[in-house]
Amino acid sequence: MDDTGAGGAMPSPAIDAADPPAMVKADLLAGLFFIVLAAATLVGSWNMDRLAVRRINPLTVPGLVPGLLAAALLGCGLILTMRSLRTAAPDGWRDLGRSLVSTAAQRAGAVLVLTLSYALVLVGLLPFWLATGLFVFAFIMVFETWLATPRRPLLRTLPWACGVAVATAGVVTLVFERLFLVRLP
Repeated sequence: MDDTGAGGAMPSPAIDAADPPAMVKADLLAGLFFIVLAAATLVGSWNMDRLAVRRINPLTVPGLVPGLLAAALLGCGLILTMRSLRTAAPDGWRDLGRSLVSTAAQRAGAVLVLTLSYALVLVGLLPFWLATGLFVFAFIMVFETWLATPRRPLLRTLPWACGVAVATAGVVTLVFERLFLVRLP
């Protein structure tokens, strides 16, 4: 006999009943944040120069990729928001504080801090290869030693993080400069 029930139909996969109520409301806030971020990015990409004066092909305009990524982010934000609105949270907003200090929230915060530090501080201040290597090294160290469950020993993670950072920085720099012919900062 199969596990699908008496009628043989599969259970509805719409919403996981195991979602904690606080995470449902945190998902609502995250979804709204992604919608606002995507909308701002779409506006910014639409307002970028089209370079028509230089007879640039419309498929190579600078705002095309950010616009497509923003559209995808908008879709994800809408899905997350709609999913959260359809899921009942019995305690309402009371458990939101607990979800904002959860492990998932710490991981999301660490990603936000690391990526913003990379994009807004390191790139432009340091050579691209060094900024990329430092970012990859910091990312691995944070997620393997501080935010991992179980945490890995620092001395075991250190050589691995150094190797991956050096390899990534080298490969990314070479691919962009030699293959894509992009002049990096």
